[in-house]
Amino acid sequence: MLSSSDALVLIGAGKMGGAMLSGWLAGRLSGAQVYLRDPNPPAEMAKLVAEQGLRLNFSVADIAAQSPRVVILAVKPQIMETVLPDLVPLVQPGTLFLSIAAGVGLSRLEEMLGGGAAIVRTMPNTPASVGKGITAAIGNERITEEDRALCDALLSAIGSVVWLSQESEMDAVTALSGSGPAYVFALVETMAAAGEQLGLDPALAKQLARETVAGAGAMLSAMPDDASVLRQNVTSPGGTTAAALDVLLGDEGLWQLMRTAMNAARARSRELSR
Repeated sequence: MLSSSDALVLIGAGKMGGAMLSGWLAGRLSGAQVYLRDPNPPAEMAKLVAEQGLRLNFSVADIAAQSPRVVILAVKPQIMETVLPDLVPLVQPGTLFLSIAAGVGLSRLEEMLGGGAAIVRTMPNTPASVGKGITAAIGNERITEEDRALCDALLSAIGSVVWLSQESEMDAVTALSGSGPAYVFALVETMAAAGEQLGLDPALAKQLARETVAGAGAMLSAMPDDASVLRQNVTSPGGTTAAALDVLLGDEGLWQLMRTAMNAARARSRELSR
């Protein structure tokens, strides 16, 4: 994590930026080290400002004078063009920029920051809000081993961290882990709807679907076995689970459907990155 004398700048205090900040403040980061820039911070962030002593909406010149160690870019991708050029004074030796904006590549980030910045591009996912996210990261040629270690420390506060070998992998990561939580939520919806269609009370069907998927996720986290092994362990030959899986894993079932869905997500990620 940062030393007690290092400053962290958070640009944007939306759900993901706020989740990351909450994780850091729960660790060893002091609120007095944080400079937050957001014209309309959400109510929970305003509460953190009051309770933890965060420095809100200081000028870029004032922040630059502090030689911040890291600047977190947590604004929406579509306003990066407006926000980043104003941050050029923060491009200094020893300052790392860490972006969580989907679809904005390293070369574009470098261009908007005027060149010379050490940048790490990341793709976190929404379970970060409960400390169970996974974040993929890739840095430009200017990052140091110390920068990488700092990223590991910051990102591990919201879950696991993996480093990519090339930036082109980011589109596939977006399709898998970035968008993946929505696939799981959709699975819960469809299981509940199917349970209701089978005659269960709607509230009961929703509870059974929700807790079944949450419990299966807890098993995946707690046990070392691959998902395929866990699936086989609960599938008795000729039983009810096997009957359902014959449909789900058939030629036109989940295997093909998931490939088609993730290909669509990757294609859209590539479009947004242009």
